[in-house]
Amino acid sequence: MLLVFIMAGVLYGIGAVMGAPKSARWTMIFILYLAVLGANLVLPEGNGLRMATGESPALWLMIGGFVALALVYGAGLNWLRSRAQPAEAPDAPEDDRLFSDTELNRYARHIVLREIGGLGQKRLKDARVLVIGAGGLGSPALLYLAAAGVGTIGVVDDDVVDNSNLQRQVIHKDAGIGTPKVFSAQEAMQAQNPFITVLPYNRRLSAEDARVLIADYDLVLDGTDNFDTRYLVNRACVAAGKPLISGALSQWEGQLSVFDPANDAPCYQCVFPEAPAAGLAPNCAEAGVLGPLPGVIGTMMAAEAIKQITGAGMVLRGDMLIYDALYGETRKIAIKANPACPVCGRDTA
Repeated sequence: MLLVFIMAGVLYGIGAVMGAPKSARWTMIFILYLAVLGANLVLPEGNGLRMATGESPALWLMIGGFVALALVYGAGLNWLRSRAQPAEAPDAPEDDRLFSDTELNRYARHIVLREIGGLGQKRLKDARVLVIGAGGLGSPALLYLAAAGVGTIGVVDDDVVDNSNLQRQVIHKDAGIGTPKVFSAQEAMQAQNPFITVLPYNRRLSAEDARVLIADYDLVLDGTDNFDTRYLVNRACVAAGKPLISGALSQWEGQLSVFDPANDAPCYQCVFPEAPAAGLAPNCAEAGVLGPLPGVIGTMMAAEAIKQITGAGMVLRGDMLIYDALYGETRKIAIKANPACPVCGRDTA
C-alpha cells in the first residue's frame, strides 16, 4: 500500500513540475486508484501485484468512501456559500457582494431557514432600519436587529441612561449611567456585531427630523412612550410610504402591530384616533412595568422587522398582537383602516 501512496505522490509532483492544473493531477491519481482497485478485484489472492498494493479491495473501497464523503461535505459547504452570495453585476466590488466566512458562520442558522436563506440574509445586510427610542422596547429590538445582521440601523433618542432604566433596558450597563442612550446602544450593538453600521441621532425627534430621517430608511420601529411622538412618527411614515412597527407597554401587558397603509393596512391613527386624556394612559414611571415585558414585545418587534425585510411568513399587517404577562395569555385582534382617518384615509385625500 505504501508503494501506491508513493506513486500517487510522484504523479502529483511530476504534474506540478510540468505546470499541469490541479484538476489534471488529481485525475491522474484517480486513474491510479481505479487501476489499483481493479487489480485487487480481478487478480487472484497471492498475486505479487495484489500483495504489493494492499492485498484486499475492501481497504481501497473504504478509502474511496471516505474521500467521497469529504467531497460531498465540501460540495455542501460550497452550496451553502452560494445561497448566501446571490448573483451581482460582474463589476461589483467583491466586498459589496459577498459575505465573509465569519459572517457566513454567524448567520448560518438564518441561511438554512427555507423562508430566509442566503437571499433573505443579503436583504437584511442591505436593509436600513430606523429605531425610535432606545429604552425598554428599543433595547431588545436593537440588539436582535444587530445580531440578525441588519446592515444599517439608525437610533433616535434624546435621553441619557438612568439607574432606574436598568431594570428593563438591557442594552445599557451600569457603567453607562449618564451616557446618552444612543451612544450606549451603539457601543453594545457594535460590540455584538462589528459587521453592521449604527447611526446614532442624539436628539428629540422633530417634524423636520422625522420627515428627513424616515425617508432615508426602509422600515421604522417605534418604541417611544408618548403619544405626541407616536403620532409624529406615524404621519412621517405614511407620507414616505414606509411600514411602521409600533409597540406599547403598560404594567403587565404589551401590544404591537405593523402599520402600513401603502399595503392596505391601517395607520396608527386609524386605530388610535386621539391621545387619551391625561392620567388615563400613565407611562412606565407612573404605572410601573414588569422588567421582562419590554423584552418580550421588543423582541417580537424585531421578529416582525426581519419578516418584513426578508418576505418570510406573514407580518402583523392588519392585526394587533396583545400579550398579557400576568396571566400568560396572548390574543390577536383584527384592525381596519379608517376611511376618514386624517392621516391616511381615502375620504380625506
